Amino acid sequence: MTALAIDIGGTKFAAALVGPDGTMARRTETPVGADPSATLAALVREVTGGEGAAGAARPGGPAGDLPRTPAGIGIGSAGPLDAVAGTVSPVNIPSWRDFPLTGAVGELLPGVPVVLAGDAQCMALGEWWRGGHGSRSRALLGIVVSTGVGGGLVLDGVPYLGPTGNAGHIGHISVDRDGELCPCGAIGCLETIASGPAMVRWALANGWGPAVPGPDARALAADAARGVPVARTAFQRAADALAVGVLTTAALFDIDDVVIGGGVSGAGELLLAPLRQAVAKQAGLGFLRRLTVGRTSLERDAGLYGAAALVLPPGTRTPPGDRPPSGD
Repeated sequence: MTALAIDIGGTKFAAALVGPDGTMARRTETPVGADPSATLAALVREVTGGEGAAGAARPGGPAGDLPRTPAGIGIGSAGPLDAVAGTVSPVNIPSWRDFPLTGAVGELLPGVPVVLAGDAQCMALGEWWRGGHGSRSRALLGIVVSTGVGGGLVLDGVPYLGPTGNAGHIGHISVDRDGELCPCGAIGCLETIASGPAMVRWALANGWGPAVPGPDARALAADAARGVPVARTAFQRAADALAVGVLTTAALFDIDDVVIGGGVSGAGELLLAPLRQAVAKQAGLGFLRRLTVGRTSLERDAGLYGAAALVLPPGTRTPPGDRPPSGD
């Protein structure tokens, strides 16, 4: 059985064919482009029927090809979304408002079932399945810190999506009632402090003078690594805000494991060290003090693995470290 996994981000789309043993083939990634619908159609055609040999397998499966006609399609998309209606409204894709994503993909591959979830939810599920978290924790919170801040929950091995598919939307927990107006309409959302653009915006407003044009979170991380005070403070602010979101979610769902992904997580310990310190400082109840916080081990593939897991039956999915099926 093969799944077509699709990852819809605010600035890039990715897709791959994924087998239940973790084999990932024909992985393709592309910028969103001026016409997101055309970009999506071209991506699906390339992965399922485009020219060229299959891509090399990712860790967890043997090298080789996978059937190009998938048994199911899993989609992880930036939100907000309505998983029941199959529509998405990614904040950073203005032309997609209540866009019928599952219907559009279904038209490209008629007769193949399609399942939709949030991109951060898929990142969490991918880490649970292929990142090894399922062997050491019962309740996982995945957080994507990037252009925005998203989140997803896996409880006892099952993704918790909620009635509309938006469960775990940690970026829109209010962490500062006197803070900025968020594009979502609320005040002081976590995303207004801890997203990459928010960190850069705050640093620039507080005297950061980057040496490179068009400063972004990567440049901010480079300066923080060099010890530039305002850059380091930007990461500390983000970590403190993330800690509030993490502990709030952990108090509600009895979380024991947190994994951080997304572009800003590439800063590594610049973000994770102050985040762990803030969580330890603010965790009052005993069950909150058992939290572990780490960075994704699957990098940009976590969301694709999670999207595939939406349609690959749990009993067929091989945990990491297990011998892949022989195919006999």
